[in-house]
Amino acid sequence: MGAILIKNGHVIDPANRVDARRDVLVEGGRIAAVGTGLSAPEAQVIDASGLYVFPGFVDLHVHLREPGREDEETIRTGTRAAAAGGFTSVCAMPNTTPVIDRATGINYLRSATQRDALVNVFPAAAVTVGQQGKEITEFGDLIRRGAVAFTDDGHCVADSEIMRRALEYTAMFDVPVLDHCEDPMLKRDGVIHEGRVSMMLGLRGIPAVSETVIVARDIALAEYVGGHVHIQHVSTRRSVELIREGKRRGVRVTAEVTPHHLALTEEACLTFDTNAKVAPPLRSEDDRQSLIEGLRDGTLDAIATDHAPHTDIEKDMVFTEAPFGTIGLEFAFAVCHGELVATDRMDLATLVEKMTVVPAAILRLNKGTLSVGADADITIVDLGLEKTISRGTLLSKSYNTPFLGKTLRGFPVHTLVGGRLVYSNGKIV
Repeated sequence: MGAILIKNGHVIDPANRVDARRDVLVEGGRIAAVGTGLSAPEAQVIDASGLYVFPGFVDLHVHLREPGREDEETIRTGTRAAAAGGFTSVCAMPNTTPVIDRATGINYLRSATQRDALVNVFPAAAVTVGQQGKEITEFGDLIRRGAVAFTDDGHCVADSEIMRRALEYTAMFDVPVLDHCEDPMLKRDGVIHEGRVSMMLGLRGIPAVSETVIVARDIALAEYVGGHVHIQHVSTRRSVELIREGKRRGVRVTAEVTPHHLALTEEACLTFDTNAKVAPPLRSEDDRQSLIEGLRDGTLDAIATDHAPHTDIEKDMVFTEAPFGTIGLEFAFAVCHGELVATDRMDLATLVEKMTVVPAAILRLNKGTLSVGADADITIVDLGLEKTISRGTLLSKSYNTPFLGKTLRGFPVHTLVGGRLVYSNGKIV
């Protein structure tokens, strides 16, 4: 693997508190040096003048759909979309067909990623067999096979005793439970946030309390047994408050928020756009502002896309019948930069931290840093680059996003994974 020298870029590496113009030298797939005036006669030179150099983004919540739903996404297409979005590591959710709930599933995923993946893929395994919520999986064996976390994402672990046991077992191995918090009895057949817009449209709503009751329960369980619970896709003000209170008490609770929950509200559904139908639903403006504040003050630790591809056929149904979910890997940074940094709600270094070293730490991954000796996973971004999100520009196999047709600013121009240039100037290398 040839050496690469990234020259004259503005390096932001929160793990090492670097925020200045620096050169980065990559040799043997690892970071060899970060400094000024670096030279390497045999290296390929990337001129990063006017650009920003970050550790590769880490997404701890991605649906690659393989095995079973290759019509929606594959490991190949999903990881190419990730590379285009500057993500060099992703955690794959286990709600595939069949569910990743045993060693054979982990083995398949690892084999398929070695063959097809353009970025690092770390598998999460199911909490319960078949994600049925009745019997916990073989945590120890799945961890030995490579699982980095456990989740029934797409389904709530409704049985409190099952959730308690899951937290107890994962505490023994120091891995997190990634927690999808939606009480199924309160959600029932709701399709949109219960509020003003649901009343206007005559659609059955999903109350905010359907999330918060599970958040409260699982923080209490983590406090009781000492496990690490990670709250996925937080969407409500009260959830933010509960997580903040739990952290103050010393509970091992972390949390993520998605770009779409940071940028959009229930009003995105006013036109019955099924691409805005997500789980948990887009909430009120008050909730959205609370999510931003929670991210700013550290209550919400990380940004994760919850990239959830669906086919046109599935999304081109009446609102009540269409599946929940939106894609987001390719433009997550641009959305967050526009909503947070461009509006002076957050500085750039903090945004980078929320997308690199912090999600890596939650999953206990040695990623998200430009430390000398670390894997050379690097994202180079042009903050002034504008793109209109369209079918012609997306690399994901699916196009379900409410950002279609929107012009955003701030996109990766180069992505390196393990010292290899995999995405450059709009193309997979």
